[in-house]
Amino acid sequence: MVRPYGIKVNKRKQRQERYDKEECGEEEQKRVEEEEEETVKKAKTEDTSSGAEEDNGEKEKGEEGGGTATDELEGIPIAKSDLNTTKPGIVFVLEKASLEVAKVGKTYQLLNSDDHANFLRKNNRNPADYRPDIVHQALLMILDSPVNKAGRLKAVYVRTEKGVLFEVKPHVRIPRTFKRFAGIMLQLLQKLSITAAGKREKLLRVIKNPVTQYLPVNSRKIGFSYSSDKLVNMQKHLSGVCNDMDVVFVVGAMAHGKIECDYIEEFVAVSGYPLSAAYCISRICEALSTNWDIV
Repeated sequence: MVRPYGIKVNKRKQRQERYDKEECGEEEQKRVEEEEEETVKKAKTEDTSSGAEEDNGEKEKGEEGGGTATDELEGIPIAKSDLNTTKPGIVFVLEKASLEVAKVGKTYQLLNSDDHANFLRKNNRNPADYRPDIVHQALLMILDSPVNKAGRLKAVYVRTEKGVLFEVKPHVRIPRTFKRFAGIMLQLLQKLSITAAGKREKLLRVIKNPVTQYLPVNSRKIGFSYSSDKLVNMQKHLSGVCNDMDVVFVVGAMAHGKIECDYIEEFVAVSGYPLSAAYCISRICEALSTNWDIV
């Protein structure tokens, strides 16, 4: 039999044609990639130019209207308040806040007793200690108070159980739902800050300890505890203090226990019954509103 040499020649031709096609395909792919890079560069330049034009347009609108429009952040809008006041103000410090991030499954999440009870038990932790909703309610009570709207709130500081300290600007509007709040806290603890859109201002940022270096000079530090022997009426107790100097209120943001801080000058109790952190803050803000005639 004669060997089919012609078949071999055809295979070589097919291989050569295939190699030529692959080379052509690579050249076309490189050309396509170069075109895509050029289009991306053009899009970026157009976005920056259009963004600058939009910013200029917003500034012109604000000048025509006689004031600046409030900038809004995605997820955290900025609330209106009288920030130009020079009167004595207050500072809130939330101690022992239950804000801890852990990898549950394939994602990082803010631990809470409702969604991660099984995970916490497997790791020999008490689910009752993980209550980030307490911090959420306390921040809503502080930032929504008429005292803050009047510009008398100077700052809010939160220190977690693990010792992480972060600052919350008074003009920030915290999300109402707990899911969005948990997402923002997760982003804050991972990226260490949250910046307003279109501005360099950091609305939430992690700062260095101790908190005393950020407190006003010659301010009075008052801590709150149900176990304190000094039961006071907040309106009468603050009547002769808040008009002369800044006051720092230290409130525990945990489910149970007592705050222990060296910088606190006195511990007081606002009720003969154990109260939540949010209701304790509401009593403080109500007493301040009455003494300062804030309606």
